[in-house]
Amino acid sequence: MNSLFAIVHFLPLADWLALGLFFIAWVGYALVAKRWALSKGSLLAATNRIRRQWMIQVTYREVRVVDGVVVQNLSTSPSFFASTTILIIGGLLAVLGASDKASELVRELPFAARTTGLVFDFKLVLLAAIFVYAFFRFTWSMRLYTFGTLLVASAPSELMFEHEGMAAREAFADRAGRVVAIAAETFNDGLRAYYLAFAAVAWFFSSWAFMGATLGVVYILYQREFRSEVLEILREA
Repeated sequence: MNSLFAIVHFLPLADWLALGLFFIAWVGYALVAKRWALSKGSLLAATNRIRRQWMIQVTYREVRVVDGVVVQNLSTSPSFFASTTILIIGGLLAVLGASDKASELVRELPFAARTTGLVFDFKLVLLAAIFVYAFFRFTWSMRLYTFGTLLVASAPSELMFEHEGMAAREAFADRAGRVVAIAAETFNDGLRAYYLAFAAVAWFFSSWAFMGATLGVVYILYQREFRSEVLEILREA
């Protein structure tokens, strides 16, 4: 009972509310965005439809070298972010090792919250955990793009597709297009973690700034995924 009481009072109530709002907003938005993508359509859903169209076109080409190169090149973005994320995690761990000096520096910033060293370390650990999650999503996206390249490279010849008919083309497009789509969705999860990491940085200033930044980031994500100008263009494709 005493340990539970100590955990509850480890952070002020406002900080617990901000932390709860952060995770509820992150998980809740991810679930709602996936559901709305099926009913209302989203940027990711629109590009997934185009990916399937692309894989249909693959079945009509005898030489698919360019298609394989394009799929492999798509993995360069998650590869870049994975490498960058490693550097960020290393930097956060270095700051965690010198948290006393870092916390003193933060206290000198205007409007920054005055907290204990333990709470400051907890905020750094939260940031590190977010980027660790992003790293795993980016690296998994890289592997999925590799699987997509294998599917394109192992596709039957155009003559075989012509012999088997449209059903075979549709089956291949569904299979290969879905793998590439999952790779893109996984990469999107990593990017979403990056966006929300900026909201977590606001926690160093105050719990109210943390809450405001969380809501602001979710609003930006919603606008870009469901209300962006490029989405209207892709819907016409």
